[in-house]
Amino acid sequence: MSNDAFIEQNRLNWDDRAGLHAQPTTGYRLDRFRDDRSLLSGVVDFDRRYLGDLTGLSVLHLQCHIGTDTLSLARLGARVTGLDQSGTSLDSARALFESVDTPGRFVQSNVYDAVDALDGEQFDLVYTGVGSLNWLPDIARWGQVVGAFMRPGGHFYIREGHPMAYAIDDGDDVPAGTLRLKYPYFETIEPLTFDDPNTYVDTAGEQLTHSRSHEWNHGIGEVFMALTNAGLRVTTLDEHRFLDWRMIPQQVERDELFHLPDDQIDMVPMMYSIAAMKPA
Repeated sequence: MSNDAFIEQNRLNWDDRAGLHAQPTTGYRLDRFRDDRSLLSGVVDFDRRYLGDLTGLSVLHLQCHIGTDTLSLARLGARVTGLDQSGTSLDSARALFESVDTPGRFVQSNVYDAVDALDGEQFDLVYTGVGSLNWLPDIARWGQVVGAFMRPGGHFYIREGHPMAYAIDDGDDVPAGTLRLKYPYFETIEPLTFDDPNTYVDTAGEQLTHSRSHEWNHGIGEVFMALTNAGLRVTTLDEHRFLDWRMIPQQVERDELFHLPDDQIDMVPMMYSIAAMKPA
């Protein structure tokens, strides 16, 4: 299969996920954002320490999904544009914004076609939330897209699962107290293909129809070089000992974040943050 075919299968998978994630009593619990007009998503609430003052800034959110993080950026004062390849995701995002009387623009496109989809528009900040890069086959091409969207003097930020964490064996048969590698650390031509009818949030037992998905890992050096080769200057690279979700069975939950047990917590980074700027 070609990368275009893999991306299309992922789009169908995410259309299914979005329909489940946006249900009122499951998934992302969107009613919370309607009931509390100051609520921020946990993702953006963590990331805001890296973002600075967003008041009045134009912000592009790549791979925005159903818009909870995009709405949170808007609540921090940004003028937001969300982009995603899933039309179902964008329908939910638009409905969420309309329900809380918040302006926002949403455009359907995969990341690699996004510059054309937005007619070469540039932004003060390009933002990508956690859990996005693993769906993309070519990190160097992604870096060129990010750079093209940034105005001179503009900024970029991403928080993502660490490629070392993505390489760990996540099977239930791993002996207790053991960390074992199973998946590639570096980007590969062929994806890792999974067939799983479940998604990562509560769906009250409902399952995906399009259950097959394709993922690629990208090493820290590959991500770093993708940004610098696009003409950006990396200003922050932080590695974190926790994740927003349970990736492997032995992780323990603390304050809605997932850590390795105390005797392993310093062994493997689980997540990272990168900020970059485009020289004026």
